[in-house]
Amino acid sequence: MKKIADSIRCVGLVANPEKPRIAVLVKRACAVLRRLGRRILFDSATAGLLGGAAESSGDLQALAARCDLLLVFGGDGTMLRVARETAHQGVPILGVNAGSLGFLTAVPASELAASLGKVAAGKFRVEERALLEAVVRRGGEETRQTALNDFVLSRGLASRLIELEVSVNGELLTRYRCDGLIASSPTGSTAYSLAAGGAIVSPDADVLTLTPICPHTLSIRPVVVNLQSVVTVKTLSRRLVATLAADGQQQTELGAGDTVSIRRAPDSVRLLRPEGTTFFSTLRAKFGWSGTNI
Repeated sequence: MKKIADSIRCVGLVANPEKPRIAVLVKRACAVLRRLGRRILFDSATAGLLGGAAESSGDLQALAARCDLLLVFGGDGTMLRVARETAHQGVPILGVNAGSLGFLTAVPASELAASLGKVAAGKFRVEERALLEAVVRRGGEETRQTALNDFVLSRGLASRLIELEVSVNGELLTRYRCDGLIASSPTGSTAYSLAAGGAIVSPDADVLTLTPICPHTLSIRPVVVNLQSVVTVKTLSRRLVATLAADGQQQTELGAGDTVSIRRAPDSVRLLRPEGTTFFSTLRAKFGWSGTNI
C-alpha cells in the first residue's frame, strides 16, 4: 500500500458541523496533515467551521474531484451521506468518529494523529463496499435512489400494518403483513436490520438481507439472497401511504400498486482502514464482546 499512500497528496476534509467540538478535531487533523506534507482542501460547510481561515473547494462533489482521499468527521450518518454522494468518483474515504456507535468511522478521535501517520506510511487497506440501488415505478414514471446501508419500506404515520408482495428474480417469495421491510447490504447489517432481528453479516459477503419489521405471522423470518438478485416489492395496501427510505436519510412516498426494485448498484464505496482495524475487532469493541472462561 506504500505506492498508494505516496499518491495521496491532497486530502479533502468534510465535517458534520452539528457535532460538538468538531472544529477542534478538524484543526488537529490539519496540523497533522501539514506535518506529513499533504495538501488540504475543504468543502464549503467545513471551511465555514474554521472561521474563514480555510479556502472552500465548493460542494462535496467538487471537493472529491480534486482530492486523493476524503477525511470525514462525524458519525455513521455523515459517512453514509458522503459515501452515497461521492461513490461514482471512486475517492477512498476515511472516517473519524465524532458520533456514538461508529461502525463506518474507522478512526477514534483519540487516535487521529497515529492513524494519519499509518496512512502516510502505507499501513492501511482499502475495502470495497457494495451500494444498493432502488428503482421506484409509479405508473409510467421511474425514480432512482442509492443506499450504502439499506432501503426501508415502512408504513406512514398510521398505526396499521401494510401489505407487501415480494419477489426475487421474478419469482414470488411471499406476501408480508408487517410494519415494514428492510433490504440491507452487508455493510448495513449492523444498522436497522440488526435491531429488527437480522443477522450480522461480514462486509465482504456477497448477499442481500431481507428483514421484515414486526411481521404478523410468527413463521416469517429474515431471508438472505445473492447480492446479484433483483428484489421487487409491490405495495398492496390501498388505504395507507407507505414510504421508502434510503439509509434513513432520503424518503419517497409510495402508494398502492407502486413497485420498488432493489439490486446492487454499479458503483461501490471505497473505505480506507488503518492497520489494526478490522470488522471483527470493531464488533468486539462496539458490542463489548469478550467471551467467557468456564
